[in-house]
Amino acid sequence: MPNDRPAATQLEEPARSFYLRVLRTLSDAKAPFLVGGAYALRHYTGIERNTKDFDIFVRREDYDSVMSLLSASGCETDLTFPHWLGKATCDTALVDVIFSSGNGVSLVDDDWFRYATDGQVFDLPVKLCPPEEVIWSKAFVTERERYDGADIMHMLLACAATLDWDRLLRRFGEHWRVLFSYLCLFGFVYPSERSSIPEWVMTALMERLAEELHTAPSGERICQGTLISREQYLPDLEQWGFADARLTMPNAMTQAEIAEWTQAIAAKK
Repeated sequence: MPNDRPAATQLEEPARSFYLRVLRTLSDAKAPFLVGGAYALRHYTGIERNTKDFDIFVRREDYDSVMSLLSASGCETDLTFPHWLGKATCDTALVDVIFSSGNGVSLVDDDWFRYATDGQVFDLPVKLCPPEEVIWSKAFVTERERYDGADIMHMLLACAATLDWDRLLRRFGEHWRVLFSYLCLFGFVYPSERSSIPEWVMTALMERLAEELHTAPSGERICQGTLISREQYLPDLEQWGFADARLTMPNAMTQAEIAEWTQAIAAKK
């Protein structure tokens, strides 16, 4: 159920003007970027959400040039968290410039752009983050203060028939249990719509689960909870002797990045 009506008409004018300036600056320079966040969610589901910021997604190798363009246009720019996000601000609003995710899993790569969706934001033509990547990146956001599960349910409800399920499975890779948990939850939230999830997808994931049940678990005590919450699994690391999964991934975060990301929890309270 894509939605291309004029976006977020209730948005206050100073912020709207700033977002428009950012979009025009990048579009005029033909900078590679995608629009995500509430505006992508709105396109795919029709849900209106007036947020305090605007999310654009870029590859890490394009981040510096994008921020240079925004700085030259009058924005204040800051690489807020070097492992995933920077900010461009003016007096009235801010734009998050995202190239990965807080847990280091959802790195923005060429496929984000290869499978991007055409859309409009503030009547401007833009490229939107693909629905598969929206689901993939949101699936790991399960903090006490923010849980994106309902967004995923709405994305599945709106897009299940057109999703590239093979690609979505590849995106989750070894974290397939995270996807499986949401697909099971979808059948609970929308019992009349549970057949929207292809039978072969559910069967493939159930077979993986059955195979695991007959395989001895690794003896290494790793907590993957830190991939879905930076705060709620700290006792596992600090008191119970579990290793942090964020240090073991192919694009592993460093101890310094984890420490900085953890320290920022206090700023949210």
